[in-house]
Amino acid sequence: MASEGSAKRLKTSPFTIGTHNGHFHADEALAVYLLRQLPTFNPSTLIRTRDPALLETCDIVVDVGGEYNPTNNRYDHHQRSFNETFPGHNTKLSSAGLVYLHFGKELLAQSLKVPGSDEKVSIVWEKLYKDFIEAIDAIDNGISVYDSAALNAANIEKRFHDSGLSIASLVGDLNVNWNDPPSRPGQSNEDAHFEAASTLIGEAFMRKLMYYAHAWLPARDLVHAAYAKRKIYDPRGRILIFERPLPWKDHLFHLEESSPPPVDNSLVLYVLYPEKEPSEAEPHPKWRIQAVPESPDSFASRKALPEAWRGLRDEKLDEVAGVQGGVFVHASGFIGGNKTWEGVRRMAEKAVEM
Repeated sequence: MASEGSAKRLKTSPFTIGTHNGHFHADEALAVYLLRQLPTFNPSTLIRTRDPALLETCDIVVDVGGEYNPTNNRYDHHQRSFNETFPGHNTKLSSAGLVYLHFGKELLAQSLKVPGSDEKVSIVWEKLYKDFIEAIDAIDNGISVYDSAALNAANIEKRFHDSGLSIASLVGDLNVNWNDPPSRPGQSNEDAHFEAASTLIGEAFMRKLMYYAHAWLPARDLVHAAYAKRKIYDPRGRILIFERPLPWKDHLFHLEESSPPPVDNSLVLYVLYPEKEPSEAEPHPKWRIQAVPESPDSFASRKALPEAWRGLRDEKLDEVAGVQGGVFVHASGFIGGNKTWEGVRRMAEKAVEM
């Protein structure tokens, strides 16, 4: 959904992007980067200020100014009246979410080299918001991933400290420290730090975009095809088989959610795939058997590999499992391996019945 304002303006000089100066956050750092990937704003000049008169001269303003007006290319989210969300989500948008909402499909169509109306654009647009942008929106708006009151009531505590590992915190680390000697005079020093932060989070976003567009999305059709044939290998459809390693989890869960419930309530329990693609040097690679998790982000499996197999390798695994060619079974039972297709299939057939 490209902004009408950007589409109507024709200029021969570079466009000017405005945002605030001072301490910066992940949302405006990403918003500026995303805009610069579009032909309209490449090249562009960046002005970081809170001066209303200077902001008024900018062609587009993000994260400052107290105004959300796509027609005039104004994308702030700090005003009390602002409650915009991404379609199908409840998290209030930050400047990153606003720019992605209005310009994301244009950027994706450009990257995918397809029309903006193509179904692929909509699929990746939603996926990138859910997996990347929404967390930035939430952090900037002070929204926790969990209900803290519910966690306290249930007496649930963190097992370890993880707040320093988010992309937002890494962006924050690039702010000028209070006691840093300036490497450049005045505002230019602060702006240089902002540019580094914008590049950091922008390149992380683009790597995700390239992965989803060129690896994750093409796997979708292969998962659909394997899902349609799953009962060839198990009458209840509990074993899914791929001829090559590929990202399958998201697609499998989406398929199951959008399909009628199985008559016998049988879900896919194990996924089988070669650990690498066959090649001239290795025409018959080893195979993996992986337990399907309870949810895409869960470490718990719907049905872990049999307890008696866990932690065993090679001949000892063969002896206990009663299947030749065993390589290993992880101590948690979420994954295992066999030297051959026949061996890994036999492991799956035995595991679903144990």
